[in-house]
Amino acid sequence: MLEFRRTQELLRRVLTPPPARVLDVGGGTGVHARWLAADGYDVHLVDPVPAHVEAAAALPGVTAEVGDARRLRAPAGSADVVLLLGPLYHLTEAADRARALAEARRVLRPGGVVVAAAISRHLSLLEAGTTGRLTEEMASAVQHLIATGDYDGHLGFLPTHFHTAAGLRAELESAGLTDVEVYGVEGPAWPALDAAGEGEFDRLVEAALRCARIAEQDPSMINSSAHLLAVAH
Repeated sequence: MLEFRRTQELLRRVLTPPPARVLDVGGGTGVHARWLAADGYDVHLVDPVPAHVEAAAALPGVTAEVGDARRLRAPAGSADVVLLLGPLYHLTEAADRARALAEARRVLRPGGVVVAAAISRHLSLLEAGTTGRLTEEMASAVQHLIATGDYDGHLGFLPTHFHTAAGLRAELESAGLTDVEVYGVEGPAWPALDAAGEGEFDRLVEAALRCARIAEQDPSMINSSAHLLAVAH
């Protein structure tokens, strides 16, 4: 819930004002497409899962198609905003991430905005350490993850690629995108919210949001967020 609120907050801060054409690549069932359309954006969602596309297409103001972030059907220069809020961590090979970023750049109009989400390499360390799940057996996997970004699923998620803020910035810059800014999404208080449980969320969230805003681009704290958000042109 904290991730959603902070992602929404950051997107509203950095996006081209509506009405604008948003291509939501890897947008799932339309979690963000829903509110973006309600805000007045023209949203088209692309996702590889047909059931996700069907659910997203039923949302007011949202169109959707089955597709691949590495091979978009959208014409060059057709989008004001390209969102990549899932592909970069699901694409475990660097070459595939580079292709997805190149496609985002291709379909973006001059002056448009790309926003790309990533999972922080330190998520596993902080989650497992806070919840008591960081066993001696798991420690080597966590250390390998921090060193390489290769996540093996040891906390139950699919094998994925986790980024550092610097690594995320470098991938966007290598794709020819400019003015890259990277933000920590949840800030350093998110493990405390997870440990406290959903019943304590309303009591703790405002302080956690303030904490996230203060630390969002602090180089010594940014990687303590569970997710990172890069904004580029």
